Amino acid sequence: MSTQFPAFAVLIIILQLFISLARAEVYYYDFIVKEVNFTRLCESKLMLVVNESFPGPELRARKGDTIYVNVYNQGFYGFTIHWHGVKQPRNPWFDGPEYVTQCPISPGTNFTYQINLTTEEGTVWWHAHSDWTRASVHGTIVVLPALGTTYPFPAPDEEESIVFGSWYMGNLKETIDECMVPENATNLPEAAAYTINGQPGDFALCSANSSYRFKVDYGKTYLLRILNANIDAEMYFAIAEHNLTLVGMDGAYTKPLDSSYIMISPGQTMDMLLDANISTLGSYYMVAREYVSAKIDTVSSYLDDAVAILEYNGNYSSLDAPVYPELLPMSLSQEPAYSFLKQIRSLATPEYPINVPLESDVTKRMYITASSNALYCTPDLGPSCVNISWAASVNNISWVNPSESILQAYYKNISEPIYETDFPDEPPVYFNFTDKSTAIDLGLTVQGTKVTMLEYNETVEMVFQGTDVEGASVNHPMHIHGLSFYVLGFGFGNYFAERDSKTFNLIDPPFVATFITPKNGWLAIRFVADNPGVWFWHCHMERHLTWGMESAFIVKNGGTPETTMLPPPATMPSCDVPLESSAIRDKLERTD
Repeated sequence: MSTQFPAFAVLIIILQLFISLARAEVYYYDFIVKEVNFTRLCESKLMLVVNESFPGPELRARKGDTIYVNVYNQGFYGFTIHWHGVKQPRNPWFDGPEYVTQCPISPGTNFTYQINLTTEEGTVWWHAHSDWTRASVHGTIVVLPALGTTYPFPAPDEEESIVFGSWYMGNLKETIDECMVPENATNLPEAAAYTINGQPGDFALCSANSSYRFKVDYGKTYLLRILNANIDAEMYFAIAEHNLTLVGMDGAYTKPLDSSYIMISPGQTMDMLLDANISTLGSYYMVAREYVSAKIDTVSSYLDDAVAILEYNGNYSSLDAPVYPELLPMSLSQEPAYSFLKQIRSLATPEYPINVPLESDVTKRMYITASSNALYCTPDLGPSCVNISWAASVNNISWVNPSESILQAYYKNISEPIYETDFPDEPPVYFNFTDKSTAIDLGLTVQGTKVTMLEYNETVEMVFQGTDVEGASVNHPMHIHGLSFYVLGFGFGNYFAERDSKTFNLIDPPFVATFITPKNGWLAIRFVADNPGVWFWHCHMERHLTWGMESAFIVKNGGTPETTMLPPPATMPSCDVPLESSAIRDKLERTD
C-alpha cells in the first residue's frame, strides 16, 4: 500500500487512540417504535416512527465511545435497525440488515444494539433495514472528536442537522406489500413530496408557513450535518446567497471544498460549514431539489422542491418573502452533479492519514454489472411460476432474502439451503453494457442468495458497471456494510481497465461508505477486508434493493483472537416474525 506520511505520524495517531480509548464513554438510548398520527399534504395518517418523531432522534457521542440502543417494537410487523457508516469491528451481530445479520424484531419484543464508534468521526446515521420502513424510521448519529482532540478546521460556533426525507400518501407498508405480490406486477410507489427535517415546506399542498426554520446569528459559523434519508431521490441542495464548504463525508474528513450547491445521494452524509455572513439580515430559502438521472421528459418545477428557511436573528422587517437560490441546478441537469463529486478528496494529513491499496496489493478483483431486469417463467419452473416485470440484479443475480439469518447460519457452519458461496466475480455475458438493450435474453435475470467469501485482510478492487438493459440506466449509489472504501475514480461508458485505471486517484481519494455508480458509467473502489463477519452490499435506491440489486461478503476470521468475529449475543431475535402489514394479513386470512 502507498505510504502517505512518515512513521512518526503513525505513532502520534496510535498515541491519540490510546488516550481516547482511556476516556471512552458509554451511552444508553431507548427507541420506542410505534405508529403515530402525522398530517402532511392535507392528509392525516398513522406512520411508524421512533419516539414519536419524524425524523427520529439524533444520537450523540465521541469517537471511541460505545452506544447501546434498546429498540422496543410496539408496531404490528417486524423490522431491524442498521447503523449506516459504523464499521462494528468483529461485531456484525449488531449491523442490522434483516435476514443477513439478524432476523427482524418481533412486535411486542425488544432488542438492544451495541454500536462501537472506532474510526468514525463526523456524521453517520441509523435507519430501519426492512423493506421501506426506513422512510419514516431514521435519524443522524453525531460522532464528535475524541476527548483531547478537535476538528481539523476552525471549530464552528454552533451546528445543525439537516435531514432530507420522502413523504408518501396513505399507508406505505400496505402499498409496498401489495406491490410485492407477484400477481400484481406493479411498479413501486413514488414519493408525493420531499421533506427537510420532516416538513415539505411552503410550496407543498396544505403546507403554507410550515417550513422548518433555522435561526442564525450574523458573523457565526455553523456546521451543517446533512443526511439524505430519501428512499430513492438524489438531491441538489443550496442556500440562497450563501456558499457551503464540504469538510466531511460518511464519517471521515475531506479537504475543504467550497461550492454554491451540493449533490447528495440516498445513504450519504455530508458535513458542511456555513458562514452566516450576509450583512442584509433577512430570510433565505434552503432548497432541496430532486436530481433525476433517469430518462424522462419533464422537469420538476420549484413547487416540487423541499424548502426550509434560514432566518437571521435581529431587528428587521420580516414581511419580505425569503430569497430563493439562483444557482441551484435543475432536476435533469447531469453535469453539476458529477462536477461536484469529482472535486471531493480525503483530508489525507499526518493527523488523518489514509492508506490507499495499490495495484500490486490487490488480491481479489470483481467487475459488477448493475442492471434492471425482468423475471420470466420458463418450463422448468413449473405451472405455479408467475412472471415478474420488475427486477434488478448484480452480475445477473437478483438477490432473494433467505428465511434465516445468513450470519447465524455461517456461525453455525451451515450454508445451503440458506445461502450459496458462488457469487460470480464478473457478469455471465459481456456485451455493450451502456447501449440500450431490450433483447429478452439480456433482460432476464435469475434469483439467488449468493455471497462472496473473502480471506481476512484480502485487498479487493470492485468496479461497478452501470448498464442500459431494459433502457433503464440510472445512477446507483452503492453502499457496503462493515467497512469504508476508497473511491479511485468514476467515468462514463464501458470500463476498460488498461485505459481507465490510469485516471485513478491514489493520492487522496474519498474514503466513504456510499458512492454513486453513474448512469451508463462505472465506479472503481478498493478496500481491505479486515473486519470478520457477514457484510451486506447493495444499491441504496430502495426500489433497486427491493428488486434484488444486492449481495454480501463473508470475511473469514484472521486466525488470532483479535481478528476473530465475536460470538452472538444471547438475545438475538427469532426468525418466526410477522412481516406483512395488517391489511395483507387480513386478506390472506380471508382467503384461507
